[in-house]
Amino acid sequence: MTFDFSLVKAPFQMQPGLRRVADGVPQLTPSVLGSRHLREKMAVLASFADESLVAVPEFDAMPALRAIAVEAARLPRLAFGLEESTGSPARWRAPLLGWSIDAGEPCETNDGELPSDSDQAIGALLRALPAAQRPAALLSLAFEEDFAVIEGATATIPWLAVCLPSRWAPASKVGRHFAAVHAPVADNAMLLAASDSLARLVTGGERWERFVWTVSPDPHLHQHPARGDASWPACDADSVAAHATFRSERQTFIPVPDARQAVFTIHVETMTLHEAVARPGTATRLHSAIASMSPAVLAYRGLDAVRAPLLEWLGNQPGEATSGGP
Repeated sequence: MTFDFSLVKAPFQMQPGLRRVADGVPQLTPSVLGSRHLREKMAVLASFADESLVAVPEFDAMPALRAIAVEAARLPRLAFGLEESTGSPARWRAPLLGWSIDAGEPCETNDGELPSDSDQAIGALLRALPAAQRPAALLSLAFEEDFAVIEGATATIPWLAVCLPSRWAPASKVGRHFAAVHAPVADNAMLLAASDSLARLVTGGERWERFVWTVSPDPHLHQHPARGDASWPACDADSVAAHATFRSERQTFIPVPDARQAVFTIHVETMTLHEAVARPGTATRLHSAIASMSPAVLAYRGLDAVRAPLLEWLGNQPGEATSGGP
């Protein structure tokens, strides 16, 4: 897991927390055949593609997809490419997965980067989808990240390819204003007040990133609110800790220079809480941050019922000193 635990701070505040992406730091993570991200994304697209690949009518996603392809070309190995020629349909390539979409049809491909035994399940999945969904599906499978497009002029989100949401439904966000998208977030006054200026900032040509985290009883990457179980099975300290997962997201913005847009990327990672606190000082940081969360934030994150046992367990970790509430 690549999350920087120094970002866990107290007092905890819901805020944009944007910082510039350092030069040379990639914004995309290629999928690996057999990996957890790829397995979960394939399962979602096989059953819930219409809830994950969504767009407003007539939206042209090509500028954003070209921007992703340009960003992908910066990586050591090409994970996603787009080939266009006048008068011919676009060809979408995912060389590391061994599949492409040519004239709308999935094709097994071997560009010298992958053995010929590429995953046939990927091809079967792509063929089962409507042709209009296949490019977004191939993009989703090619990277661990999820994607959304932000319009700078209107601060709306017209297109999403999101398979691994964190307790929110992509279909309920498409076409909505940035402020409306974040309306359910607890303690959201700062986010809502800055929504239009944030949209202008992230679509202005620079690269930005932010990090968010929570503790969850659900270990899955895919956490659509209509599926999975977000309840805690027990409320004593050891049982809560045994079922707790530390979940983080790296969110970045890839500029789409000619369209006043940005591609919003979301990279979800998880580890057990036991694994997280194995890092020196992490239990203390988490204890302080959770102890300082407002009742609204605790309820929004599903931590209100387990705040006390969670803080008890974190405070009892060897070599950790805690501060904040009990």
